[in-house]
Amino acid sequence: MKSADADRAVRHLEREQTAGCPYIPNIVTKGGFTVRKLTIGLCLGLLGLAVLAQPAFADRLADAIASSNVQGEPGYLGIPGAPTLNIYVGLIWAIWVGWIFSTVGAFGGIMAGVGHITIYGLGDYAKGLGKNDLNKVVTDSIRVSNQWLVGCSAALSSFNYYRMGRLVAPLGVSLAVGSVAGSWLVPIITAGKINLSSYLGYFGLFVLFLGCYLFYETTPAGQNKKKKAKEAAKAFQDSVKSHSDTTAQGVKLQSFTLTKCIFTFFGVEFSFNPIVPLIGGFIIASLASFLGVGGGFLLVPFLTSVAGLPMYLVAGTSALAVFIGMLNSIVSYMVAKSTPVAWGLIGAELIGIVIGSLIGPRTSKYIPDVWLKRLFVVLALYVGIRYTSKGFLGYSLVPPF
Repeated sequence: MKSADADRAVRHLEREQTAGCPYIPNIVTKGGFTVRKLTIGLCLGLLGLAVLAQPAFADRLADAIASSNVQGEPGYLGIPGAPTLNIYVGLIWAIWVGWIFSTVGAFGGIMAGVGHITIYGLGDYAKGLGKNDLNKVVTDSIRVSNQWLVGCSAALSSFNYYRMGRLVAPLGVSLAVGSVAGSWLVPIITAGKINLSSYLGYFGLFVLFLGCYLFYETTPAGQNKKKKAKEAAKAFQDSVKSHSDTTAQGVKLQSFTLTKCIFTFFGVEFSFNPIVPLIGGFIIASLASFLGVGGGFLLVPFLTSVAGLPMYLVAGTSALAVFIGMLNSIVSYMVAKSTPVAWGLIGAELIGIVIGSLIGPRTSKYIPDVWLKRLFVVLALYVGIRYTSKGFLGYSLVPPF
């Protein structure tokens, strides 16, 4: 039986979902590209989706609230007794999320998860609900909220890196095509069936494993196996130091067939079989969609180890693949499974994402290739240890405890 609290929560949710987008500065880049137009387009698309799917969102959420018998003032998603979130904190944190993803091509979704789960306290809140439908609704909401942020950052990063000649489009497209099935299938299978404790534990394990692997690649033994990547990275770094036009020496496609693609970057030749990233994209998108992240933390090791790319090409190529996967996964969560999100919070966070994603591609060229990998490693170890221990032990081994 639905209570007065449940009805009040639904009304609160409806007010939130019809709220407008905040002011967005009109930042114009070369070629007439207007960031404000892109961001407003994302907001309008988001609001359009809200209008079309709002009744289903409200029904699933209201049913979960009624069955959980929660009480208190409406907070996150209009849930009685849930935390009340500060959109300004979300804006600031999203700048960091956009910068780190656009710099290393990874950790956008993971850092978004840190914000939603830890900084906002939604992780502890959902865990305190017990294993019920409301726990699963909040968990699914966290997963798709993360993907809204990384999807926006991926779109901006892809555009910026392509203009800079630092995106391997055929490789990114091959990964993206493979990601479509995985990013659509997993939400349909798992939405409404995963409790937060399991989600946190698996989230941490994957990140921890990949952080350890990429650390190996920063050692002399690991770097000796990447001679072409080292050569291209050095040529790029020398060009930046001499203030030369790096775009003119960027990615140049030489040939493309169904079994082999050849391209050059700063005069160094690279090649790959398009079938390999097609299969890799499916596996990566499946795992990323399950975890509710962009998949960059899986794509970076794939692009550096399997494709053998220098880090200067990884961020843009990863972003293109992530962007396609995020579109599919978001639609799957929100349309097929009626997963609600806090629209006011997402709108503020998207502004922060735009700011961070514009800064990242312009600062990453000044960071040495090996230090870009080490930045990835440090974040991977921290996030991996924190969420593995919190998910499976019930407490974090690293701060905040």
